[in-house]
Amino acid sequence: MAKLEIDGRVFDVDGDGFLSEPGIWNSEVAALIAKADGIETLNDKHWSVIKIIRDNFEANGNAPMIRKICQETGLKLREIYELFPLGPARGACKIAGLPKPDGCV
Repeated sequence: MAKLEIDGRVFDVDGDGFLSEPGIWNSEVAALIAKADGIETLNDKHWSVIKIIRDNFEANGNAPMIRKICQETGLKLREIYELFPLGPARGACKIAGLPKPDGCV
């Protein structure tokens, strides 16, 4: 199992850097993962996307479709990519503490 160390904290991750234990996720962990991915500060728009992803994961066991994220946040796809340069699956889902989504390469 791979390890990810950020600011003295160590996390078990899969080979792509996604948390192995989604249950340890919290806002502090999200901020640390974001920092490791080059996002210095999570703003309200980041958190609105993260909340939708987390809520969907907790209710359904998976990440929502990008269309649902856009509809519920009012953000355009381009804006989501600006917020999460690695994309909604690789970037936003990783910061939200989810396992690697199916179909994510």
